[in-house]
Amino acid sequence: MPNHRPTAPPKAPADTTANATFPPDAVPDAFLAQCPSRTVLTRLVEKWTLLILVALADGPRRFGALRRQIEGVSQKMLTQSLRRLERDGLVDRRLYDEMPLRVEYSLTALGRDALPLVAQLKRWAEAHLHTIEARREAFDRALAPPDDPRS
Repeated sequence: MPNHRPTAPPKAPADTTANATFPPDAVPDAFLAQCPSRTVLTRLVEKWTLLILVALADGPRRFGALRRQIEGVSQKMLTQSLRRLERDGLVDRRLYDEMPLRVEYSLTALGRDALPLVAQLKRWAEAHLHTIEARREAFDRALAPPDDPRS
C-alpha cells in the first residue's frame, strides 16, 4: 500500500525568498528582485533538478535507479534535490509498506507540466554543446596574451 511522506518534516529551506508571502493579487514578475518566482526559475534550472525531472518522464523510479541514470550526482545531492522537488510539488514520493522497504519517485501534475520546458532545455544544451565549446575556445584564445616574440 503506497504511503505519502507523513514522516519527519523537511528541514527549513535555505532560501528565505521561498517563504516570503506574495500578495495573491500581485502579478508575478521575475524581473523584480522581491518576486518569489525567481526561486521557481532557479529551482527549475538547477543541474540536478532538470536531470531528475527528465529522468522521471517515463514514470516512477526508485532512488537507486535515478542515481545510476544521473551519473555524477552524490547520494546527498540527489536526496536534497528530491526533497526540494517534493516540497515544491513537482515530485511525489511514495513509500510502500513492504519488506524490504520500497520508495518510488514520480512527477506530479505540476512536474509533468514543467517537463516539456526542462526537457527542451536539456535537448538544446546537448544539440548546441559543440558550438558553445568552440565559441568558448575562440573567446579564450582572443583574450590570451600574444606570444612573446623574444622567445
